[in-house]
Amino acid sequence: MIKTRLTDFFGIDHPIISAPMAYAAGGKLAAAVTNAGGLGLIGGAYGDPEFMEQAFADAGNVSIGCGFITWALEPALEKSPKLLSSVLEHSPAAVFLSFGNPEPYAPGIVDVGVPLICQVQRLEHAKHAVDCGASVIVAQGSEAGGHGENRATMTIVPEVADMLAKRAPDVLLCAAGGIADGRGLAAALMLGADGALVGSRLWASEEALVHPNMHKAAIAATGDDTVHSSVMDIARHLDWPENYRARVLKNAFTDRWHNDIDGLLANADIEAEKWSAAWAVGEMDTANTFVGEGTGMIDAVLPAGQIVEEMVHEAEQRLAAY
Repeated sequence: MIKTRLTDFFGIDHPIISAPMAYAAGGKLAAAVTNAGGLGLIGGAYGDPEFMEQAFADAGNVSIGCGFITWALEPALEKSPKLLSSVLEHSPAAVFLSFGNPEPYAPGIVDVGVPLICQVQRLEHAKHAVDCGASVIVAQGSEAGGHGENRATMTIVPEVADMLAKRAPDVLLCAAGGIADGRGLAAALMLGADGALVGSRLWASEEALVHPNMHKAAIAATGDDTVHSSVMDIARHLDWPENYRARVLKNAFTDRWHNDIDGLLANADIEAEKWSAAWAVGEMDTANTFVGEGTGMIDAVLPAGQIVEEMVHEAEQRLAAY
């Protein structure tokens, strides 16, 4: 068993948090990770109230948290005022914010005693998250599936670790991006993290809400088959800040539009309809599989609990060898 400050803080057995992956991380996945000794998070993402209520119901009485794409909570969005408060009513183990400024929402989380986890992609964002009262910083490298920026896990994690040691030694650190097996977990700890946020490997689990065709595509792929792009956000009419792009598997859609953003914008309505229809049925030439460079280390879809146990066991062996 690997004990760290993260396991002590949350009262868990293993230093693993499941990423709150949009549309994939429902209550069953979050509960499975917690039951395996980690901390499971629901992917609140863009704030679908029905999805979140169903996810909490699916998790039952298991202690889980919830994550949001922070800019989806902005007051200008009609549904946003109730999103955070409805989650806090469930007494979550943590609230996870990423891809935006946590400052407007941090007091409402911290003041009710719920730990705030902030995912960051730059050192300056990590410093800001500390000032906002985050208990845990997740330093995310661009190897991760889904949205991110340009820093690499291997460099941003120790840089944030050094900053925290000097500025906020009580704030915990997790590494994210490309951590798909025990080697990655061991490496994260050696880089100065207290644990790891695991996305893609748990995305490829039996409990994840993922179309079988996407799982099949990820198993067949390597990290070389991924691309950082904004075309799928344009196709979904999602107004992401321009500094964030999403890592997905390459397909005919990215081949056609990745280097022709203006052309895609000119045909956005038509392409959006095609993309949405393809997503619904798992048609892989058009719809994109949101998975990170760790896809090259995924060779089977397994129960989430087994993934956690195997990852920890391998990490223990790797760490014991040095």
